[in-house]
Amino acid sequence: MSPPQRWIATYTSQGKTARFRIELGPAKDFEDEHGFPVKVGDGRFVSEAGSDATVLLADLQRALEAKTVPNNTPRNASLSFIFVNLGENQSQAPRGGFNDMPPGNWTVMKILIGEGNREAQVFLNINPKIRKGQFSIQNPDDGDLLLAELAKVL
Repeated sequence: MSPPQRWIATYTSQGKTARFRIELGPAKDFEDEHGFPVKVGDGRFVSEAGSDATVLLADLQRALEAKTVPNNTPRNASLSFIFVNLGENQSQAPRGGFNDMPPGNWTVMKILIGEGNREAQVFLNINPKIRKGQFSIQNPDDGDLLLAELAKVL
């Protein structure tokens, strides 16, 4: 099992700064449906006081291919998710994919948000060396649900 990890995420654009925490619990070794080894664990996004996520949500709308930005969303202290660590020490290809070779500093994860038939998936990639993280969409049909869930804590 890997130890818990915590990051403070900030996004500053157009004079607004969004702040939230990313917390990843211990991950357990697991084999996916194709027999590839992955690590699976529980995590959560945690809201931070004083965060203004209006610009971040607008930018995430484009990145997640959501149709609308949610308005007047009630704030929650946290949003739980399941993460699947798909690879560590990854390098990012020029067009955005990730590879084992050459080795790099990215950790590539799939995040599952929601429950039952309202579950959505998004990739969360983190590179602590350059202090950068990025969300990328797996399925554009999930964009609206993902943005609505993230708006609760960002």
